[in-house]
Amino acid sequence: MSLFEESLSPNRPGAPLAVRMRPRSVDEIVGQARALAPGSALRTLLQPGDSSVSVILWGPPGTGKTTLATLISSTSGRAFAELSAVTAGVKDVRDVIDQARERLELQGRGTVLFVDEVHRFSKSQQDALLPAVENGWVTLVAATTENPCFSVIAPLLSRSVIVTLEPLGDADIRTLVERAVADPRGLAGRVDVHDDAIDVLVRMSAGDARRALTALDAAALGSPGTIDVAAIEAAVMHVAVRYDKDGDQHYDVISAFIKSVRGSDPDAAVHYLARMIAAGEDPRFIARRLMILASEDIGMADPSVLPAAVAAAQAVAMIGMPEARIILAHVTIQAALAPKSNAVIIAIDAALDDVNRGRIGTVPAHLRDAHYPGAAGLGHGAGYVYPHDTPGGVAVQRYLPEELGDRDYYRPSDHGAEARWSDVLERLDELRGGGSSDAH
Repeated sequence: MSLFEESLSPNRPGAPLAVRMRPRSVDEIVGQARALAPGSALRTLLQPGDSSVSVILWGPPGTGKTTLATLISSTSGRAFAELSAVTAGVKDVRDVIDQARERLELQGRGTVLFVDEVHRFSKSQQDALLPAVENGWVTLVAATTENPCFSVIAPLLSRSVIVTLEPLGDADIRTLVERAVADPRGLAGRVDVHDDAIDVLVRMSAGDARRALTALDAAALGSPGTIDVAAIEAAVMHVAVRYDKDGDQHYDVISAFIKSVRGSDPDAAVHYLARMIAAGEDPRFIARRLMILASEDIGMADPSVLPAAVAAAQAVAMIGMPEARIILAHVTIQAALAPKSNAVIIAIDAALDDVNRGRIGTVPAHLRDAHYPGAAGLGHGAGYVYPHDTPGGVAVQRYLPEELGDRDYYRPSDHGAEARWSDVLERLDELRGGGSSDAH
């Protein structure tokens, strides 16, 4: 038995409850019905046979990735090897592959190679796995909490089947907790766990079986005989928020935050803000996103939001956490309640699109720089009307290049304060003696 297999053994002295309750067969696995459906690649690997299909198990912590890897090894009768992407280098990868190849050639016995946190492997480390997977020297079972489409190299993806593992549901967690309370491998019925205490465990676990069983284990040690809500809360002082600042949850939560503000739902926006704060997200990152949002999604509909977001970013940098949470919440709520308009981003992107397509034109002569010697002889500045010398401060003259006609990039919405700018533009068009075109 390898050191890794020994560490997973439920029979080793002092093994945590989560290890002792690790499923011994596919029938004991809870909550992954879709991944284990009849005929699926994972189900095939978990049956006796010679299947050498490699899989990438993608899912949040506590959904059974390590358990599935060990079961694949035990049901197939293959040797089990493990690499942790946190500690292994290219040499370690090659050594394990060489051993697997020798075992296959001399003993005719295949190897299940479990790579935990494969997203942490560098490109060169992942490249080193390719020959072994391609030639069937190992059956690769790679585990990752991040989207493999972004964190695993394309050649390895094309040689593997991605299996998505879902967070366990409340009913699944309850089943596992109740099993651990009664099972001889677990607490063996020695502890009376109140139903409301199980409810708290289920809620605190957030779909992570390991977290639920670890909390139950700690509560059992601290309160032998009976476990109530107080015992659970004493054992688990803080619920860890599932949030990887470099992974999918980072992008998913900030995306939900922005879309909630854009959708004018302050409650949802504050909820996602709280998740980021509780997980230790950099408050300066949140402040930067609010500044961008203030122009992209609100803009001229409420021009006060951008300076408020800038002030918040400055205050966050000066004050720091935990007080900065109040300032971030202030601007988040203001931005969520503000009228929305994307006219500003549409205007700049439409103008950039024209420029990138070559629709540039020549700067009108009267707008060109006339300050250098010889400029007047070229006609630069001739006929320019200084707006401050005209009634109302508006000079009627052409500003866009002739080639662009009457392009109107900025089209105000009728939301909030931006509605007044529609009236302003209409009056300006009347002054110039024309109307806006629909050129874009």
